[in-house]
Amino acid sequence: MTPAATNQRPGVGRPTQEQAQQRQEELLDCALDVFVENGFERSTIDAIAAAAGMAKRTIYARYPDKASLFEAAVQRAVDRWVVPIETLRNAETDGLEATLVAIATIRFERFTSADGVALQRILNAEGYRFPELYRLAFDQGTVPALQVIADVLRGHAASGEIEIDEPEVVAGAFLAMTVGGPVTGVAWGLVSDPKVVEHRIRLCVRLFLDGVRPR
Repeated sequence: MTPAATNQRPGVGRPTQEQAQQRQEELLDCALDVFVENGFERSTIDAIAAAAGMAKRTIYARYPDKASLFEAAVQRAVDRWVVPIETLRNAETDGLEATLVAIATIRFERFTSADGVALQRILNAEGYRFPELYRLAFDQGTVPALQVIADVLRGHAASGEIEIDEPEVVAGAFLAMTVGGPVTGVAWGLVSDPKVVEHRIRLCVRLFLDGVRPR
């Protein structure tokens, strides 16, 4: 085989920036899978290296210890789980009930996605050990949703359609009421029927509105 032919073989030479980024993402995804399956304490770099098909020395070149790899894996999970604030704002219509149903549905679907369930499970299991990661998920994922809902409620309160004093607090109560219970059930392994979930969200939205409309 000539040197030119040798140089053309796949996999020879330094990886491109795109290939390196892809391997980095694969490593973090595999690491999260191992952490979710075994918990932080019982997970090992050996197991993560085997799952990712990567040498331990390569992992240690990127992350000095298991904790830093765990934090990076959770951060990637948060990035994949977060709903862009534009998506939530685009759900707004002139009708308050329809808007709230749409936002609650978006939140439920994202929480119950594979990324959302994995993130909930790892934070529920290890949040006491890494409280800053729980806060990170809340700040990046929940706070923007609360802001959008609060803005929606504030606008309809200004028109007199509803009466509220603390939009941010009321927004939190709305999410807990419409999404909290079913999301927890899915994280624990319960299978949700889409029609039942849709009915529950609509019912909870109507109950919520009954509580904030002028009397």
